[in-house]
Amino acid sequence: MIEYKSREVFKQLIYIITISMAVIGVLFIPQIIFSRVKLSKTNEQKQSIETAKTELVSEESLIASKKVTSRNGEDIRKSSKISKEEKASKIEKEDNKNFADNNKEENKAETKKENKKSDASKDEKKKAKSEKQETKQKETKKESSKDVAKTESKKTEKKNESKKVEKNEEKLADSNKKSTELKKEVSKEADTKKQEKNSEENTKKTTEKKDSSKKDTTTKKENKNSTTKTVSISKVKISKSMNLTKRTGLSRKDFIKLMSGVRADTSGFFEKNAGKIYDLCEKYSINEIFFCGLISAESGWNIASNHRRTHNYISLMRNGKLISYGSVNEGLEVAAQKLHYNYLTSGGKFYHGKTLAGVKTCFCPSSSWVGLVYGRMRQIL
Repeated sequence: MIEYKSREVFKQLIYIITISMAVIGVLFIPQIIFSRVKLSKTNEQKQSIETAKTELVSEESLIASKKVTSRNGEDIRKSSKISKEEKASKIEKEDNKNFADNNKEENKAETKKENKKSDASKDEKKKAKSEKQETKQKETKKESSKDVAKTESKKTEKKNESKKVEKNEEKLADSNKKSTELKKEVSKEADTKKQEKNSEENTKKTTEKKDSSKKDTTTKKENKNSTTKTVSISKVKISKSMNLTKRTGLSRKDFIKLMSGVRADTSGFFEKNAGKIYDLCEKYSINEIFFCGLISAESGWNIASNHRRTHNYISLMRNGKLISYGSVNEGLEVAAQKLHYNYLTSGGKFYHGKTLAGVKTCFCPSSSWVGLVYGRMRQIL
């Protein structure tokens, strides 16, 4: 029993020892490995530092050796340069001596050549003088012969010119005769053309006089009718379909009185110009109330600034802008004239009838224009 117990105790001890050894191994083995790795790294770093130091030392030694060699090379070069300069100076001195000797010899040779040339040139000059004298003698002979020929040719030319002058004089005489005949014919044709133009102008003038006389007679008749027949203000009537060429029948005084009582005339423009408006409507056979209603519709009762500045009261346009006139009288005159000839007489540029609708077709195609103008006409009455 005792042996059995001792064996079991021994087994337990062995078991405890193995477990403790395993625990110790688990705890301390990685620390040992880590310390060894650290040691290896530190050794490697130390070796790299030593190698770097050795390399630096070697580089410094190389640099020092290079400096020494460069200094020695510079000394050698300086010495070689000095020796070369000395040799070059010696060579230059020798060359200068040789060059001076050569120049002396060349100068002697050139002087000899120049002397020879001068002698040759003297001989050539003598020959040239003799040749020139010979050529001059030949030229004088030729010129004398030419002068003789020229005199003879001049004589012949004078004879020919005299003949040409005679022929030209004959031609001029013939041309003068022909020109006089042509001038006569041209003058005759011009006279006939002038007569024809004068006759045409006379016919035009007569037709214009007839037309003007007809117009004057019509206007006089209308004026007579207007003067003879007068209507009171209360009997004046208007409508949308009325004939815009028929006068109101009012006398000049009654029309001025009527316009002075229009409350809408805030600027007083119509009251001031009532007499002028009446005369223009009488001259161009336009209804006075329509004319005033049109002006107020286009320029306003107060007369807008652009219409007042341009004296254009019924919006007559050119190139998209209001046409400007010099005065109030001119603006009213042109307005009445354009209405009469272009819009209210048959055959006019924009004639489509003598009613508000007819004038609207070309004057202002907008649909509300007739109602606008008629409303202003009603404000007068």
